Amino acid sequence: MLDATELARLFEVCWGVIERGADDPWRDSIRAEDYPPRLRTNQATFVTLSKAGALRGCCGRLRPTRPLVVDAADNAWTTAFRDPRFQPLTVSELPGLKLDLSLLSPLVQLNGITGRDDLLGRLQPGKDGLLIRAGSAQATFLPKVWQSLPDPDAFLDQLLAKGGFADWPEAAEFFTYTADSIAQRYSERD
Repeated sequence: MLDATELARLFEVCWGVIERGADDPWRDSIRAEDYPPRLRTNQATFVTLSKAGALRGCCGRLRPTRPLVVDAADNAWTTAFRDPRFQPLTVSELPGLKLDLSLLSPLVQLNGITGRDDLLGRLQPGKDGLLIRAGSAQATFLPKVWQSLPDPDAFLDQLLAKGGFADWPEAAEFFTYTADSIAQRYSERD
């Protein structure tokens, strides 16, 4: 877990790329070496934006391929301006906007899944995020989705629907992961 100073720096960077807007190249010039060591460690993140309890965007990466500060900044920008489910964020939406940063653990593959009941039996509701991958299709739910879908059957059904799987995906791979989520509401800078 990051300390308060590291978290403050990370949120400052995330809010900074959002405030600068869709056309600002600043996020591409973030240099990991300018930040504390723990922010330079490769870390997978997801960024979720919400307003008045409604989802406003959610994007991220499941594998730790770049430094935490770079991953978080890029995912904050992508969530704000490139989530295909939403129009790009506008400055007028900033007041009251909530940013939830999820720091993901490494993926753990669930081997030998024999079917739906077997998968459900291995999930830890409220704790596990789940990734389903079959061929070129994949879908994931972060662990926090359990808050809105606490029933394991409903959780799995919605995830299968999200991935476009009409029925049980044959030859699928299943992965679990955990996430530390830290949220902060937007506040105007002095």
